Amino acid sequence: MIVEPAQRTQGVREYYFSRKNPEIARLSAERTARGEDPVINLGIGAPDRMPPAAAIEKLRSSALLHDSHKYQNYRGLPELREAFASWYARYYGVTLDPARDIQPLAGSKEGIMLISMAFVNPGDKVLVPDPGYPTYTSASMMAGAVMVNYPLLPENDWYPDFDALEKQDLKGVKIMWLNYPNMPTGAPATMEVYDRAVAFGRKHNILIINDNPYSFVLTEKPLSIFAAAGSRECCLELNSLSKAHNMSGWRIGMVCGDGDYIAQVLKVKSQMDSGMFRSVQLAAVEALSQGPEWFDELNREYRLRRERVFALYDVLGAEYRRDSAGLFVWGRMSADSRFCPPDEGKTVGERVSDRLLYGAGVFLTPGIVFGKRGSDYVRASLCATAELIDKAREKVAAL
Repeated sequence: MIVEPAQRTQGVREYYFSRKNPEIARLSAERTARGEDPVINLGIGAPDRMPPAAAIEKLRSSALLHDSHKYQNYRGLPELREAFASWYARYYGVTLDPARDIQPLAGSKEGIMLISMAFVNPGDKVLVPDPGYPTYTSASMMAGAVMVNYPLLPENDWYPDFDALEKQDLKGVKIMWLNYPNMPTGAPATMEVYDRAVAFGRKHNILIINDNPYSFVLTEKPLSIFAAAGSRECCLELNSLSKAHNMSGWRIGMVCGDGDYIAQVLKVKSQMDSGMFRSVQLAAVEALSQGPEWFDELNREYRLRRERVFALYDVLGAEYRRDSAGLFVWGRMSADSRFCPPDEGKTVGERVSDRLLYGAGVFLTPGIVFGKRGSDYVRASLCATAELIDKAREKVAAL
């Protein structure tokens, strides 16, 4: 290169799965060439089932219309914002103004970067969970933030310890990232946690951002942080059709909150793209209109798959929680496990992951990807059929 990369990128690596997926593809090709099964990938949370049929049909039919192919409104179609508002009212019991309180996104992951750019100045502090979604850290670092990790611990059921946070020096903290149902730990959302988070944010003038894409997956009732009193003063919430509607590749998400906050997000977003494809937006309207029966069927399948992952973890000797919500099961491994070969340079989770990948052709994500407190863990996705998970268990058991 004839120029140096920007300093903001120097502390950031390419996203883990962007690096790992090509290796898995290569290993699968090599295994297939030898007449073996390809790698069974239980690493990434990409739903493998079909989206609602009505959404696919709307995508097809609307793509035939002349007006679908023009630049679209930066705010998103009014129909889509109204559909998001109706979805929140119906399932979360939360009232949003579609004209002010909702900004459609190209997936909620985009929103993490937009929010960071809109509200974080270089030197501002950001509270990031450990373990947690790596993009919270990378987006904050690229915005010039000072990272302040807060621990999620098994003895606290993977929830923030707000009493401990109160004892910290919170001067300069501007944002706190929250994510329930939690990825990677599977801790369910609770109104108690949301109430504590809102009280904490209001007391210390901290913007609480709840990342909420798993709220329909293996939960009794979807919850939003905006059901907590006082939340509009200090909160934003990200949501997505990726997980609950099997539409991860469509890149349809949203951020919601008080219109003054949303206006700042739009200010950044409008400089970065020119609106979502109209047919995709109209398809999203159809997806958002799905009734409870859609989610009931979705969760019947995920409950079956979760039981199969539990059986796989029993073979591994992993510790896990049976009330795990969301698309993943988080399992703690022992260094004494026969699946954990000695390697002083790698964590327990990495050693187990490598052993399964290279020995059995089964991939589980090592927990260190999500922070240093994930070092003894592996994460299994539910985005594979029950039959495939059973096959993975048999391969592991045969090691």
